Amino acid sequence: MTFDDVRKFALAWPEVEDGTSYGTPALKVRKKLLARLKEDGDSLVMPGVPQDERAMLVESQPKVFYFTDHYRDYPMVLIRLSKAKRATVEPLLRRHWRTLASKKAVKEFDADICRVGKGAQRRAI
Repeated sequence: MTFDDVRKFALAWPEVEDGTSYGTPALKVRKKLLARLKEDGDSLVMPGVPQDERAMLVESQPKVFYFTDHYRDYPMVLIRLSKAKRATVEPLLRRHWRTLASKKAVKEFDADICRVGKGAQRRAI
């Protein structure tokens, strides 16, 4: 997975925009950081991950998740995109998006998901 892959799915969500942070490409929601590419070009700086959850992620998938001393005291995890799968990254990113997006945007997004899901169920029947 690459940062461009992350951009493609995240930019489909309401209120997500391209930006920069610390001189690197970033995704923002209402001018707040959703995630950014770390200077190494492979790691995603992912805010909104509590330290206890981060510890579990690092322990269970150390090739994907890690953190440095710089991030030790913050609710953030670093994700090695070259080792990550969308199924791992997207739920974490979407959860953080939900905390940053307007209530209206989240409600509309959820309604769209329900409509799509019901349509898929009807086709399967």
